[in-house]
Amino acid sequence: MSQKTSHPKFIKDRHAGVLLHPTSLPGNQLPGCERNGDIGPQAYHFLDFLQSCGISIWQMLPLGPTHDGGSPYMSLSVLAGNSDLISLQLLLDWGWLQKKDLNPKDKLTSLRTAGKLFAQRDNAPEQREYSEFLTRHENWLPDFALFQAIHDHQQGRSWLDWPAALRDKEPQAVAEAKTQLQSDIDQIYFEQFVFFKQWAALKSYANQRGILIFGDMPIFVATDSAEVWAHREYFDLGPDGKPKTVAGVPPDYFSATGQLWGNPHYNWQRMRKDDFLWWRNRISGTLELFDLIRIDHFRGFEAYWQIDADAKTAIHGKWVKAPGEALFKTLSKTFGELPFVAEDLGTITPEVNALREKFGWPGMKILQFAFDGDVSNPYLPHNHVPNSVVYTGTHDNDTTLGWFESLSNHDRDGIYEYLGKVQEPMPWALIRCALASTANLAVIPMQDILSLGEGQRMNTPGQRDGNWSWRFEWSDVHSEVAGRLRHLVSMYGREIHK
Repeated sequence: MSQKTSHPKFIKDRHAGVLLHPTSLPGNQLPGCERNGDIGPQAYHFLDFLQSCGISIWQMLPLGPTHDGGSPYMSLSVLAGNSDLISLQLLLDWGWLQKKDLNPKDKLTSLRTAGKLFAQRDNAPEQREYSEFLTRHENWLPDFALFQAIHDHQQGRSWLDWPAALRDKEPQAVAEAKTQLQSDIDQIYFEQFVFFKQWAALKSYANQRGILIFGDMPIFVATDSAEVWAHREYFDLGPDGKPKTVAGVPPDYFSATGQLWGNPHYNWQRMRKDDFLWWRNRISGTLELFDLIRIDHFRGFEAYWQIDADAKTAIHGKWVKAPGEALFKTLSKTFGELPFVAEDLGTITPEVNALREKFGWPGMKILQFAFDGDVSNPYLPHNHVPNSVVYTGTHDNDTTLGWFESLSNHDRDGIYEYLGKVQEPMPWALIRCALASTANLAVIPMQDILSLGEGQRMNTPGQRDGNWSWRFEWSDVHSEVAGRLRHLVSMYGREIHK
């Protein structure tokens, strides 16, 4: 468990950030690595680009291993790293792989080769580093490695569909699985070691250049995850392990029937009994990865939308109070000042605002939400406050250009009237507006920096397919982009603070 640490008081100063998930980075030419970006050389190049623009925050989505749909918000573990993000190029640079070891089609096979070669390496410092890693993460890594090994052995079936003895973690079945799958477990240990080693190096590179890493922590976890399988007592489950109630939100901006996420709710009464140990472990692991943390669906810590597990939509749910204040007091006592940003979008009540304000955490302002309604709309720039984070849009929005082009001529004219009838085209008119805001942190999605339009968004809420796969190429970054962005960042007092 981490002790109290000193975190950047970033919200006291003005900063600019870019929102880009590492999977959206350009690829490399190594075989088997074409599917998504990783945390290798292209990530370092991206940090150099941010530095050249005066950008001091890199915001991203959760980093956990995903299910087949690819959503970072439905992870197989909230503490493990996604091995898809491991850079084979860095393994080559370290000498842990040779080019002849690379599988021409499959990255996973190359990683397995690296794992076998690492086990044979006669390098005491490396082996000591590996051993220290296992010890440091012993509160979650063994459960995850066993869960993932069984999950793979079961052809990706949910743990709810495993043989009952494994589903229910009967000691004999668990012992037999450990013996049978030991080589797979060892490989998962190795991949996690590599991920965390590569991530620590990347984060250090960023921090040395005055750039903070801004991560994302979903409030809920996936039913089919190591945490739910290993710690059923902390979740609202029936005797068979299936959720009794599930999470979501009522009808909102994104969906007329609400959003039915399907995550199990927490057994908050049980969590109170050990002073929120599960959450303390989770926050400790998350702080190892990030300098700043966005709390996704913050309002669920004040009250959450509870839906019957067999419901077809999220319409017929109810709000249930959550012990957010007690939890946050415990976390603050354990870790000191927490570098949280509250994702306070959606149905926000005075009680939710009071909870956020009690702990001094900034909320979010989305400019794409600002121009429907009256002058009291909290997302309009004249209603912003310094202790907040302003976005042109988030990963759940269309690109600013795509959004703007979908509006009527009347609405477009109204936006430009508000902005002072500027001649600047979209999305740069709204980028300027965000950077000029009184909000101490302004974050711009990479798609907006590249002036991309319809069809270039990261996610469409409520749509199962076609999400999470967007990527850019360096050829999309025109020569004047860095200078243009740096000029605005500097003019509005948001340059890198070292």
